[in-house]
Amino acid sequence: MKREELGDLVAFLAVAEERSFTRAAAKLGTSQSSLSHLLRRLEERLDVKLLNRTTRSVTPTDAGRQLASSLTPAFKDIEAGLIKLSELQGRPAGTVRITTSKTAASSLLMPVANELMARYPDISIELNIDQHLVDIAKEGFDAGVRLGEQVDKDMIAVRIGPDVRMVVAGSPDYFNQNPIPQTPHDLTNHLCINFRLPTSGGLYAWEFEQDGQALNVRVEGQFTCNDPDLALEAAIMGRGLVCMPDDLTTPLVESGQLLPVLQDWCPPFPGFHLYYPSRRQVPPALRLLIDALRYPRR
Repeated sequence: MKREELGDLVAFLAVAEERSFTRAAAKLGTSQSSLSHLLRRLEERLDVKLLNRTTRSVTPTDAGRQLASSLTPAFKDIEAGLIKLSELQGRPAGTVRITTSKTAASSLLMPVANELMARYPDISIELNIDQHLVDIAKEGFDAGVRLGEQVDKDMIAVRIGPDVRMVVAGSPDYFNQNPIPQTPHDLTNHLCINFRLPTSGGLYAWEFEQDGQALNVRVEGQFTCNDPDLALEAAIMGRGLVCMPDDLTTPLVESGQLLPVLQDWCPPFPGFHLYYPSRRQVPPALRLLIDALRYPRR
């Protein structure tokens, strides 16, 4: 196989995986026009259409899916061989792809990943921000990061952060006009900011517990969104009470922008975990990242 033919296959696989010329070009460090030229050349040489292109999306054709399924294991074998070669030279290498939430990426992953990449120049880390729960093996990720209660039981999970506590809070202006709720049942008399779950599309039922008794409350209000920052912004504006994790609410409580309530009804629960499918053949780069993230820190 000629070098240019191999390059065309690499380009095709990147576009097929990313479903975007923009993201694939960024991943490969080339321009969209060059990438498009390579793909046209490959389709002409093979005399088959590999990609369906529209102004909004790029998806593999049946032939493209077959080619991608054949190429993926072969390129993984090549990458594994290069990683082993680096190990013989004492230099950990390879790309670690992780699906994670924005909160976990900012507060936990980025500080550790930055140190790891500075120490090991041959290691690359790709973070895919996605609130949805994805099949990491099917989507080509090495690992995922989610709250402990969201991780499937068949996954290997490593704790990477402290316990999390939900906080119900409102602005001082809101409480100047409304009484402080004493129990979750009082929330029926309050405006509350609903949060639409990105995983299921349903509205989050506020979860409480006291003396071992769990209580879920469906709240009502004028404002609903699916972004935590917007929900907190609405609460600061006095649109109602909000229920969000303490890592998001603590700075706003400390600054006096929000006042917490019902604290006795909000016990802690397992925080963020990194998870992956199997203990076998864990890539050295992923192993280094796991060891660096493990909580409590060493």
